[in-house]
Amino acid sequence: MSCILHIETSTQVCSVALSQDGAVLTHQEDMEGPSHAVSCGVFVEEALSFAESHAIPLDAVAVSQGPGSYTGLRIGASTAKGVCYGRGVPLIALPTLEVMCVPVLLYHDEVPDDALLVPMIDARRMEVYAAVYDRALREVRPIGADVVEAGTYLPYLERGPVCFFGNGAAKCREVIRHPNAIFIPDIHPLARHMCPLAERAVARGEYQDVAYFEPFYLKEFIAIKSKNLL
Repeated sequence: MSCILHIETSTQVCSVALSQDGAVLTHQEDMEGPSHAVSCGVFVEEALSFAESHAIPLDAVAVSQGPGSYTGLRIGASTAKGVCYGRGVPLIALPTLEVMCVPVLLYHDEVPDDALLVPMIDARRMEVYAAVYDRALREVRPIGADVVEAGTYLPYLERGPVCFFGNGAAKCREVIRHPNAIFIPDIHPLARHMCPLAERAVARGEYQDVAYFEPFYLKEFIAIKSKNLL
């Protein structure tokens, strides 16, 4: 049996969930904008209180590792590390773009069996963080910062249907007009959608070194900043 605390703060949405054996026990979401510094701690405290009141021992903490908002990821990572240190439990890190694929796979029957999935997180202007997965969540193309133009995803669109979703997809709709492009609205990375990926990580023993873990965007930021200083 596994009880996992899930923390997702990569975008303007802040969410926390508690699951046991893959089933969500409780979850909270703040969709109103970047207030992670306030909401995240409160949500985590209430989730842990729920576990304690039901005599459920915490087995691990899962955190969405990005890419995403620099400040949001820092808050999520530091909160997750604090709980891991305080409770003596391991840390699981999940790619945010994979987390975004979960509701598409679970709840959107209209997605063709041969479709590729392209989750997008808004960066700036016509830039997005994106990756390409198949329906088994096998990585077809790794995470990258894409400048979206009409031909950016053309090799994949010419092979078959491609589903675009996430807060970066809306601004691409007028640019990507290929007939194989499918746009799915209202998909956000949420803590309650982290459960199946976290359970898979537990089964595989895929844990992070709590002391040295850094979210995806933080690593990239530090690498770029250090390069510019040389």
